[in-house]
Amino acid sequence: MLRDAFTAFAETFSADYRRVLLRSIGLAVGLLIALGIGAHYALTYLVALEWRWAEITIDIIAAFGILIGAVFLVPPVTSLVAGLFVDDVAAQVERTAFPQDPEGQPLPIGRSLALTLRFFGVTLAVNLVALLLLLVPGVNLVVFYVANAYLLGREYFQLAALRYRGEDEAALMRRHHSGTVFVAGLIVAAVVSVPILNLVTPIFATIFMVRLHKRLSRKEN
Repeated sequence: MLRDAFTAFAETFSADYRRVLLRSIGLAVGLLIALGIGAHYALTYLVALEWRWAEITIDIIAAFGILIGAVFLVPPVTSLVAGLFVDDVAAQVERTAFPQDPEGQPLPIGRSLALTLRFFGVTLAVNLVALLLLLVPGVNLVVFYVANAYLLGREYFQLAALRYRGEDEAALMRRHHSGTVFVAGLIVAAVVSVPILNLVTPIFATIFMVRLHKRLSRKEN
């Protein structure tokens, strides 16, 4: 698994994926900026103070709060971005790393959108809970890593598997290899927790999980 992860990380920055990587980063940054601006305007609208110094203090505190909040928003934002690029990235992995195998089939657009929105919603809810637990030392980090390891591992593996299997079969395979998928999710969660680097998560995780799915499939055959 570590070999899959290291290979996927190196390939993330290779020429084969550079174009989709830049598009993914640009979209993720744009969404985070939009959320930050929205949060700032909401705070400005809700909190009106008569003293200028107090408003400046609130603005500074809010800026730090938004930066901290952005760390917890990266997993759901990148999960949303992943749905837009997963098939392009997966197909490239299949062509370059597994040319002898038949290429997988992308999901219908409607089903892919539904899965992406579900992935985004669940990941957003979990990370908002972790954000609310920010003042509880240690607990928030445990929630962040464990929850994201489970969610990111499950969903990215499922997206990779669905190119070759029906939904029931993909879910059954994921459950059969639940321990392996969870550890793989921990690796993805570790990347998500590193500022700036976490913007490459959709590309890295997709490459990683396509490779992991291929390896596990061969073990079963």
